[in-house]
Amino acid sequence: MKISLIQMNSQSDRDLNLHSAMILMHQAIERDRPDLMVLPEHFDWSGGTAAEKLAAADDMPGGKAYRMLQEFAAREQIWIHGGSLLERIGGSPKIYNTTVVFDPKGREVGRYRKIHLFDIEAPDGKIYRESETVAPGGKLFIYEAHGFRIGCAICYDLRFPLLFDALSSAGVDVVILPAAFTLQTGKDHWEVLCRARSIELQAYFVACGQWGSYIAANGERRFTYGNSLVCDPWGQVIARAVDQVGVLSTHIDRTRVAVVRQLIPTASHKTSFEGLARASLDCGIADSCGCSSCTGRRHDGAPDSCSGETMSHP
Repeated sequence: MKISLIQMNSQSDRDLNLHSAMILMHQAIERDRPDLMVLPEHFDWSGGTAAEKLAAADDMPGGKAYRMLQEFAAREQIWIHGGSLLERIGGSPKIYNTTVVFDPKGREVGRYRKIHLFDIEAPDGKIYRESETVAPGGKLFIYEAHGFRIGCAICYDLRFPLLFDALSSAGVDVVILPAAFTLQTGKDHWEVLCRARSIELQAYFVACGQWGSYIAANGERRFTYGNSLVCDPWGQVIARAVDQVGVLSTHIDRTRVAVVRQLIPTASHKTSFEGLARASLDCGIADSCGCSSCTGRRHDGAPDSCSGETMSHP
């Protein structure tokens, strides 16, 4: 299957963003004719105030950004993995950060709403509080296209391995992650995490990012990392975008997934830790040790809880 990633530099101007997306999508069709096209997180809107985001949010179905993707998928007869866009929630002061997927007939096959919201203070002191305007999703979404099982995630989700463990258990061959990773975190963590997830899942990892700067609600200029990339199931980066707006295309092969999983059959070696109790064991130096085993000792010197097993203290 051939896939094309659309790397954008979205701003707080929805009409401009949709126009820019359409130009790049047509470039991908004319140059590469992909089977599946992926857009970045917030392809329809970046930055601005909470009120502006709420006003720009799309109705689903029927909003302007929604219709643009739907009509393009049907016209070009390709799959569209609609990055993420702002989804209006009726009667709520918040929105969802939502991926919507369309098949080659323009039919919506499902949505994924970002689960983990980006509430951090970056090393440079910039504050990010996604939860002030965005409500978290609560469900995973997996779909099938051209013989691949494709799982969905968005940006900050990348840092939470339990989500990807759940997708792995569901048998996905590909994970697609639209993102707007910050420049500061991206330069240190982006490739490492993407490659790690592809190795752990033994699946293709498709990460489509925003690149460049935008103006935040407080007027400060913020920078996104870009570097959209595709990792194969062995963890090799097989395609990477340069530092500019543009299109990145590559092929993915179901056979490669099977070969890697045969070489290292981790699925058959997987162990469930659910219900396994952690024994509290005496390390032997309780008077001077502050580890959880020793601080939980009873006055008679025995651990509060013991399974009868022994283990060396780290």
